[in-house]
Amino acid sequence: MPLETLKSADRVIGLKQVRKAVVSGRATRVFLADDADARVTEPIASLCEAQGIAVERVATMKELGKAASIAVGAAAAALITSHC
Repeated sequence: MPLETLKSADRVIGLKQVRKAVVSGRATRVFLADDADARVTEPIASLCEAQGIAVERVATMKELGKAASIAVGAAAAALITSHC
């Protein structure tokens, strides 16, 4: 699924919000920035693996932030379902 999907889909941005979405079962796909600190992104990746949620890696936080239509970088973003 292309990163550009983040621009128009229901989404959450940021580690805390992504974690909440994964735990609640609302996240359908998670995007993680490779240049973010692994100490903060790897727990999310492990949680996604345990929940069976696909994780897509993005090269930079800047690129992920731009794809999510925000003016700053983002370590994590997730596509979510709107009907949970």
